[in-house]
Amino acid sequence: MYKILYFLVVVFLISCTKPINTKEIKNELLETDLQFSKLSAEKGRNEAFLQYIDSSAVLLRTNSEPIVGKENVIKLFEKEDDTGYTLTWKPLNAEVSVSGDLGFTYGIYELKVDSLIEKGTYASIWKKNKKGEWKFVLDTGNKGLSSIPEL
Repeated sequence: MYKILYFLVVVFLISCTKPINTKEIKNELLETDLQFSKLSAEKGRNEAFLQYIDSSAVLLRTNSEPIVGKENVIKLFEKEDDTGYTLTWKPLNAEVSVSGDLGFTYGIYELKVDSLIEKGTYASIWKKNKKGEWKFVLDTGNKGLSSIPEL
């Protein structure tokens, strides 16, 4: 009798669990990536990256070994002044896991240095932390776009 009652309680609890709305979470992740770009435009790349980075994040950069962990990114940024340029980007798409706590974005970035503009593509992998905040765990980009419209 107790087994049947236990089984019914478990089935009831599972059936009452609200399904995850991945479309809503996808839009939340796209908005997070947009806010990340806006902060980069307003406060600089370094501050923006340090606000949105996960402690275990990896940066993949041209002609560089992977930069692993927030502490190593901080050390890198201490050597790289970000006041001479503006880095912004526009996510083109995002996807999220069924669990709603892992996802990726990709899009087009724009780096402005004086009158020169470099454009390229990027991809970021994100995870939701225990506070419900999206933090990127991997970020990479490729330069080389020259005939794309202004962002």
